[in-house]
Amino acid sequence: MRMHNADETCGIAQAALVLGDWWNVLVLREIARGHVRFDALASEIGLSRKVLTERLGRLVASGVLSRSLYQRRPVRYEYLLTDAGVALLPLLVAMQDWGDRWLLGDGTLTATAEADGAEHARVHSLVGNRLPSDLELPGPEGKSLPIAPPESTATVLFTYPGTGVEWGPIPGAAGCTLEHRLFTDAWPDFRRAGVALRGVSTQLPYEQAEFIQAENIPYPLLSDTTHKLTAALRLPTFRAADRLRHKRLILIIDATQTVRHALFPIEDIRRAVEESLRLASEA
Repeated sequence: MRMHNADETCGIAQAALVLGDWWNVLVLREIARGHVRFDALASEIGLSRKVLTERLGRLVASGVLSRSLYQRRPVRYEYLLTDAGVALLPLLVAMQDWGDRWLLGDGTLTATAEADGAEHARVHSLVGNRLPSDLELPGPEGKSLPIAPPESTATVLFTYPGTGVEWGPIPGAAGCTLEHRLFTDAWPDFRRAGVALRGVSTQLPYEQAEFIQAENIPYPLLSDTTHKLTAALRLPTFRAADRLRHKRLILIIDATQTVRHALFPIEDIRRAVEESLRLASEA
């Protein structure tokens, strides 16, 4: 690609050399979702082997991906995000958020979703799929914790916009403190059923730690500030209070790390908490 001289010092132009291709963006999207092997990538994207090989080579050369050998005969590689690649996840999520709002939606800023919309379909398509392996996020003390503890019979993973924020008129955003109090009240029932609880937001670990202390939260709160989970599951977001926020949803994950149920959109928080316990106890 021929560039104007001024583009040589422009970060936008340089990033466009890496991302300014439809297939490159989709390759990165799928690798973020855990499809890291060649055949899986080709199947998910519907790309010819020749073109996929070319795109992967470019992304490796640009330092966004690295190759890791997992089979010697014949030689097979996994393609993994480098630190530079992980740093692109917020950009991918921002593209998704923009597309959901302005192309797939009517431009309304909302923390909920229409039952027949693209976000609804995307969340419910997670049912029956396994989580990407080794998916972890930092907890309130900064230590990485698994999304779904392997020792639990099931896990209820719920995302929420954030605590301590004045949401104003944004539909569906309010109610995070209520949601946590309801989960806290039900915590003994979750424990008796062998079900783990994980709350996830894009707030920083120290913000979550302060909330845990103030509300005596008995379960871990995980921080998705890098949008690792959001990109892996293509979770719906909205932009408010200076950052991208998760829309409220609940996933019930079984012991094999498979999503068994998805509750989204959530209109009645109390009922959703009760339903999540019932579904997880049956998982």
